[in-house]
Amino acid sequence: MSQEVRVVPQLLTGNEAVALAAIDAGLTFFAGYPITPSSEIAETLVVELPKRGGVCVQMEDEIASIGAVIGAALAGARAMTATSGPGFSLKQEGIGYACEAEIPCVVVNVMRGGPSTGMPTLPAQGDVMQARWGTHGDHPVVALCPERVSEAYDLTLKAFDIADRLRTPVTLLLDEIVGHVTEKVLLREGVEPASPLNRKTELPPDQYRPYGFSGSLPPPLVPFGTGYRYHVTGLMHLEDGFPTNDPDEAARLLHYLHRKVEDNRAMLVDVEEDGVEDADVLLFAYGACSRSAKSAMAVARKKGLKVGLFRPRTLWPFPDAELRKAAARASRVLVVEMNLGQMTHEVEWALGVNRVVRSLLKVGGDPIMPDEVLHAIEEV
Repeated sequence: MSQEVRVVPQLLTGNEAVALAAIDAGLTFFAGYPITPSSEIAETLVVELPKRGGVCVQMEDEIASIGAVIGAALAGARAMTATSGPGFSLKQEGIGYACEAEIPCVVVNVMRGGPSTGMPTLPAQGDVMQARWGTHGDHPVVALCPERVSEAYDLTLKAFDIADRLRTPVTLLLDEIVGHVTEKVLLREGVEPASPLNRKTELPPDQYRPYGFSGSLPPPLVPFGTGYRYHVTGLMHLEDGFPTNDPDEAARLLHYLHRKVEDNRAMLVDVEEDGVEDADVLLFAYGACSRSAKSAMAVARKKGLKVGLFRPRTLWPFPDAELRKAAARASRVLVVEMNLGQMTHEVEWALGVNRVVRSLLKVGGDPIMPDEVLHAIEEV
């Protein structure tokens, strides 16, 4: 007999919502190390995850955390780690390994001011490019970015689904504001946690190839300990996982890793558009900055200014085609972000010379306020 499902409103921070969503997504293993402003994710999971039969471990550092997550994923667990600025830097080599070895996992980065120790308790969006290029080499990435607590919950569920389907690490980028703000979230109680996808094969062990490069989706990653043995390495490898220095095979692997992301853009790219149909000025904002942008847009519309909003929930792969379509009518684009223009450059490259692109940038730990966005709209 199925359990009764109830919708229950709860007041949660963004960090708490991520933790509870991960459990609902079927999380069975978490490894992390305390670091502000992400620590509440681990603090919530260390209480709640063991109740669901999962394992939550505080490792000795951030490097060990991503290593433990990779190992757990290979053993069949749905695995996640969470960190902030300096910890995200330390995890980059492991994230690159997971990209190369096609190991599904979720990495949460609650962004704070940097570089180095920076401003541990204050908001920033300075890790946007690190999420894309933090680990070395040519590699595809997926990074999602919520603007509110309920969306942090939803995008956490989506992150696990993408990680399993594409066999890749997925980064969830929250800024400190979203991580710590408290809002109402509607949770469904009585729902069985989701199970990992793509974890079984009908092929016998002697025919199974974990790195078959055909098609746009990878073959299932059958867990260790189920009778299937295969080689896992961060080196360039063949379809059986064993290393190769053959240039053609290495190129084939890298092209495949990119193709499995590009071929599935429809599943990955997620944007919000508001008022773009008649906009003379298009706002580009993400995370907590989009909250201020929406408030400023509402005031600007009342003043008779034709302002629209383009908000990417998916930062990587960058929604360039979607942005060009949304900006088709607008002659000016205003990028609003808490860094020194990291996404501004992407917007400029996507739109080319036919659009005037300006930016409202702020660093130092103070959030961008609606009146600042309104003033910038009027100036543009």
